[in-house]
Amino acid sequence: MDRTSWAERIPAVKSKADLVYESLYNAIAQGGLRPGERINMDELARRFGISKIPIREAVKRLESDGLLVSRMHAGITVTPIDVAEMRGVFLAREAIEALVAQLAAERMDDARLAELESIQRAMHDALAAGTLEKMAELNSRFHRTLARSAGYRVLHDLTGQLLLTIRRYRITVPMGDRDWRSVVAEHDVIVDALRRRDPVAAADAVRAHIGSQAVHEVECAF
Repeated sequence: MDRTSWAERIPAVKSKADLVYESLYNAIAQGGLRPGERINMDELARRFGISKIPIREAVKRLESDGLLVSRMHAGITVTPIDVAEMRGVFLAREAIEALVAQLAAERMDDARLAELESIQRAMHDALAAGTLEKMAELNSRFHRTLARSAGYRVLHDLTGQLLLTIRRYRITVPMGDRDWRSVVAEHDVIVDALRRRDPVAAADAVRAHIGSQAVHEVECAF
């Protein structure tokens, strides 16, 4: 593994295992550690400046999350992306996020709506400026904020897991300007339904959004 910004010495905050976990999690999500890349715990211990004990703890958590896999003779690697499974990921996301949107529209308050609108403006601005590298994080923030608005932790956590899988997939199949323009336009429809506190329209808008992304991102891979 090349030295990257996520592999810095750990400050004396939280537990060392927690911070290693967060660093590796973010590296996997953002592509610093790519699917199939091998994890060397001795090397990580040297880079973080800590013993291997918290490294092992963090690695076990990431294995439980499905982000790392341990195989005989191959060691520990970042879990590869199974393109065939992505259809199922989008189907699950469509069902869960449609429910999220319905509940969010019923419970939406002005503060949470303003937060979503702010993220959406940032996406418009990044698109206009051509800074597409910002779009993945903004997109995740939009959907996580929407999931929080539904009021159920389990729905927020499931949304986060699915978003991470898709974000990792997009590292290997990058989104272009045209793709992100479609995402932003579809988000506009979702936000409009939320402004009107219309649960049916919000759920329909999310189904259309996820279905559109499945066609653009998954079908073209086969």
